[in-house]
Amino acid sequence: MAEEKRRPNIILIMSDDLGYEVIGADGGTSYRTPVIDGMARTGMRFENAHVMPLCTPTRVSLMTGKYNFRNYIGFGLMKPDEITFGHLMSDAGYKTCLSGKWQLYSYNPPDEFPEWRSKGQRIEDAGFDEYCVWHAHHTEEKGSRYKNPVIYQNGKYLDGMEGKYGDDVFADYILDFMERNRDDPFFVYFPMAATHRPLEPTPDSPEYDDFDPPSNKTLGGRTWNELEGWPDDAKFYRDMVEYHDKVIGRLIAGLERLGLREDTLIIYVGDNGSPIEVCSMVHDHTEVCGGKGMTLDRGTHVPLICDWPGTIPPSVVQSDLVDVSDFLPTMFEAAGIEVPEGYIVDGRSFYPQLTGKEGNPRDWVFFHFIPNNARSATPRDPIRFIRDHRWKLYETGQMFDLDSDPEEEFAIFAANDDAAQAKARAKLEPVFGQMTV
Repeated sequence: MAEEKRRPNIILIMSDDLGYEVIGADGGTSYRTPVIDGMARTGMRFENAHVMPLCTPTRVSLMTGKYNFRNYIGFGLMKPDEITFGHLMSDAGYKTCLSGKWQLYSYNPPDEFPEWRSKGQRIEDAGFDEYCVWHAHHTEEKGSRYKNPVIYQNGKYLDGMEGKYGDDVFADYILDFMERNRDDPFFVYFPMAATHRPLEPTPDSPEYDDFDPPSNKTLGGRTWNELEGWPDDAKFYRDMVEYHDKVIGRLIAGLERLGLREDTLIIYVGDNGSPIEVCSMVHDHTEVCGGKGMTLDRGTHVPLICDWPGTIPPSVVQSDLVDVSDFLPTMFEAAGIEVPEGYIVDGRSFYPQLTGKEGNPRDWVFFHFIPNNARSATPRDPIRFIRDHRWKLYETGQMFDLDSDPEEEFAIFAANDDAAQAKARAKLEPVFGQMTV
């Protein structure tokens, strides 16, 4: 009798605050990213992947496969009863691990909208068998995510973190998890700390040994960004990009040591655009400044690279549109998992494209973006917009031709549409009416 084919391991890696222009394989020339570039050579690189402009909206949609109008309750929060891909993968028999940034339980400091404190989902309830995370609880307790990190692992805070670096701790835990579960299919979600602010030295930076990050005890009522003498310098963004690439390389090397490289689908994606204070070069002649928080492509366009030797054909560049809600159904199709009855999924699987088939590519991607952070004095209305490969339409009526106007400086209104513009508007405008609970 033929041996039953093993279900694939899946590793989902997400950079924090890293836009499309950063990665070498996508044309970036300001940073060295040899590991991620190597994944593009042995796998598939997507040119048109889009997420939300800020981290929480992206993470909530990514982990549930739903548009934000269904389940977004506030910055730094996930609904406490939300079903995530951690629950669903665990229920399907996968060994599951989340290692990295959580920040979905409680964000608001005691003196800023305290009614939202502790209103999110505890990491213990997120559906993963094991976890090793930064920012598990209140924001004033979060501590450093980089040097001397504050790490909460399987119900306990870790001791002995002096001199250690957050993403190294997370990667070490993943490597150990894979070793212990090498005989079973596993799912690893690695929402990296890098390359989010504070922009500070990495273990490969000459300044690292002499750098002493603040602790929770030294904040003295100030925020982390207000501390005098704290570097938070854009010059360290390069070091952080290159070190995070190195960390990803450690995971790939670990898979190779375990003989699991061809049994594992690796998905690498960014969570939103790069920091606005960071400008990067593309092809040595074009400067692109970070667009985090903006609804421009600079805020939503991110790298996406999928690697699975023997299954994904090498060196393929895919131009299909990908939405952040598409990852859950894609991973489920790769794993042969049925979505439970009654569970709403807005995303569309791009797994067929990964295997060289045409699949069912999107005609558009939709954004329901609530541009609030925890310190927003006045709640702001959602910004809703749709884009296809060329046109972008806001629910308020402004349309932009992204081929000629990527910075969205020249709005087109219906009264002035030419034939091509009217046709694009007629295709996109009805979508808004579909996007209701």
